[in-house]
Formats: sequence, C-alpha cells, structure tokens
Amino acid sequence: MRQRREKLARLRDAGRDPFRITRFERTHLAAEIRDGFESLEGSEARVAGRLVAQRRHGKATFADLQDVSAKIQLLFRVDRLGEERYRGLNDLDDGDLLGAAGTVLRTRTGEITIAVSDFTLLAKALRPPPEKWHGLRDVEIRYRQRYLDLIANEESRRIFTVRSKVIRSLRRFFDERGFLEVETPMMQPVPGGALARPFITHHNALDIDLYLRIAPELYLKRLIVGGFERVYEIGSVFRNEGISTRHNPEYTLLEAYQAYADYRDMMELVENMVAQAASDALGSVQLAWEGHEIDLSPPWRRARMFELIEDAAGVAADQLETAEQAREVCKRLELPAEENLALSTMLNNIFEGLVQPSLIQPTFVTDYPTAISPLAKARADEPKMAERFEPFIAGIELGNAFSELNDPEEQRRRLAEQAQSRAAGDLEAHPMDEDYIRALEYGMPPTGGLGLGIDRVVMLFTGAASIRDVILFPHMRPPAGG
Repeated sequence: MRQRREKLARLRDAGRDPFRITRFERTHLAAEIRDGFESLEGSEARVAGRLVAQRRHGKATFADLQDVSAKIQLLFRVDRLGEERYRGLNDLDDGDLLGAAGTVLRTRTGEITIAVSDFTLLAKALRPPPEKWHGLRDVEIRYRQRYLDLIANEESRRIFTVRSKVIRSLRRFFDERGFLEVETPMMQPVPGGALARPFITHHNALDIDLYLRIAPELYLKRLIVGGFERVYEIGSVFRNEGISTRHNPEYTLLEAYQAYADYRDMMELVENMVAQAASDALGSVQLAWEGHEIDLSPPWRRARMFELIEDAAGVAADQLETAEQAREVCKRLELPAEENLALSTMLNNIFEGLVQPSLIQPTFVTDYPTAISPLAKARADEPKMAERFEPFIAGIELGNAFSELNDPEEQRRRLAEQAQSRAAGDLEAHPMDEDYIRALEYGMPPTGGLGLGIDRVVMLFTGAASIRDVILFPHMRPPAGG
C-alpha cells in the first residue's frame, strides 16, 4: 500500500492524477472482441477495465484486462509506445483501472490481443487485490466485502448475473399474462401475511410503532378486492428469525394473486414459471444438483403432505391434529418437542427431518392442515385440510401458495385464534388485522395466491450451497473488534 501511494503521489506531482479523469470512451467489451474477432482483426478498439496480471519480457509487456464481460490480453511494446510512454507502465499495479486503445490481433500463440498504442490510468487501486487473483476463498471476507469477491471470483459474478436474468424472466412471465406489478408498504402497522416474527421500528412524527413487512400478502389481496384481478410484487421482506444456509433476515419474495383462480391454477403457473426462468437464465430446464439430474419440465409431481409423512414415519394425519399429539410424535421421533413449540413448528420439524430431503425432483406438496394455514381456504370435501401447496426441488422449499380464504367471518375467527396464540407467547402467530377483515367484507372474488423465494430459486439454478452466496450483501454478525 505504501508503494502504491508513492506512485499516486508521483503521478499527482507530474500533473497526471488519475482521479481527475471523468470518463473514457470505450468502443468494445472484451467478450465482443473475442466473439467477433474475425471481423475485428486489424481494426482499432478501445477497452477499459481492471488490470489483473502483468508479465514483463524486456521491451514487451503482456497484461490481462478484466471488464464486466471477460478478460482480454493487452500487449505493450516499447517500439509502439516509445521509451517514455513505455516507462509509464511502472506506475501500474494489479487492480488498477485502465483504459487502452490499440489494434486487435492474434499472437503467435493464438491469443486474441490488443496491441496497445495508448493507455490511460483511470483509477489507482491503493490496496492490492486478494490472493493475486487465484480466487478469494475466505467466506467471511467474501460476504462482508462482496466487492472483493466479485473482483476475484468469476463464479460469484456468474451467480449474480443468473439472479438478474431470473428476476427479468419472472417479470416478463407475469407481464405477458396480464398481471400488474405493484408496490406495497415496507413498513406496516400490522405485520401480516405469514407466520413469522417481525422487526419493529418507531415513527417519531406519528408516534407509532411500525413493522418491517414479513409479507406483502394482505395488501395485495386488498388490491384484488379493489378490482385489480391480477397483481404481483417482487421485493424485500424481513423476518426476525435465525440465520442459516437457507435463511437470511432480509430476502427477496415474489408474491402473485389471480382472481377467479384456485391453488390448482397456481400449481400450473408455478411449474411453467420456474421452467421458463430456468430456460431464460440457463438455457435449459435440466439442472445438475449434487449428483442428481433434475428435470423442471411440467407437469410436476403432486403429493399430499400427510401421505408423505405416513410413508416416511408411519404417522397418520389423525395423530397430528393438535399440538399435544404432534409433541408426542416428535418425542418418539427424537425431534424438538419443547412445551412452547407451536403445532406448525412441530409439523414443519417432522416434515423437514423425514420427508423434505427426499424431494429431489419437482414436487408440489399439497393439503396442509387448516389449523396452520390461517389465510387459506379449506377443502370443501375435507375441511380440516387447506387448499394449499408448497413447491419443493432438490430438498429445498421454494414457496407457499393456496386458494385464498375470502369469507370475512371465517377469516375473523381464524385470526382471533391466532391472536390468542400470540397472546399466549407464540410470537410467530398472525395478529388480528381489522382493516383486512373490513376489506374482505366488501367482497373478494375466489383467488389463487403464491409466494416464491427468489433467493432459493437462484440457489437451485446456480448450485449455491448457502443463501448468502446469492444475496449480494447478506446480514452478518459484526466482526470482533468492530
């Protein structure tokens, strides 16, 4: 760092401060030159990017320049630049931002190269790059200093490029089907739409507590009441819960609602949407995941939740109707069974422990208990079960969907039960939302709804082992010493 600062000081003394340069006119990206070499050979090109390696051979220097698309080799020769300009290479270090102009050619070894006729230092890197470009492996640094991870690791750049393509595909999918993209409040007076613990903040001017949203669901369904028959939103939600390889306190959620549809329509929508996103982002609906070949082509398998549990553990649905029953089963299966655990948590533990790891190929797990689905419509032929499903691929739960409960009296009864559980200490229970009940009293048509975790879809598509690998700036505990 001292040597780099000394070089910067010399440049400034000579009137060549790189930080005073405001722009550089670039004609080509590295990948464009590589892919279009046959038509570009012998022509002039102007490129810009980060200097990632230098190899000096007397009166010739080779260097690699990395831009957003690829790397390209630069060739600096004293007979082309002149002695004084060639000595200017001494001012350059790996990591510097450089603009270069020259002739596109292929070297004797076959490397596509730009023979540089002029170059401009655009920004001086005062810190050396990580591990001399061999890849930044320390996960703590990769997550805390994502800029270094992106500089050093091509795989990380690929992951976030795939993420962008996935989101672009999802938007196009819904737009082409007549859905309206909307925005709903990030801060809500009542934290609803999911069973989760919220973050709390305070608005000084209004002197009220507000909650970072755990889901946009109840606001989107208000829009269905208002007459928008197809709506969707992609944005951050916040849950004050544990951190794991599949959980981050802030993550990106897609929610969509379609009037005059049910959970079967949502299944068809999901399988087509995910397959289309894979095709757009990866060029294929076939995925490789930890030795498995996964086929995303519709239609996907449908399987009832309690049939899967019974097959895996020999426990029938009527043995898991209450928290007390579920606690006894959990004890027998050596799963968490503390007295304060809710029925939904214990059912989830049973399912996650015994069933979920086996759901490798795309599967819709259907028919969850109405008791743990307070916003879902019950099956007409089996009222204890909700018209609800969750999609699973590679053992990962990707989302949650159901036929929306639109009976205001039944919704009030269920939210009142949830409020009682909340008062008894279940901080993930759903609170009462009087305004949402009021909206339902004006009439909401039969509606299918969906929530899909974007981060987990990207994990699946990229083979990422942790959700932190697909979130640019994941939340982490502050490092020791601040």
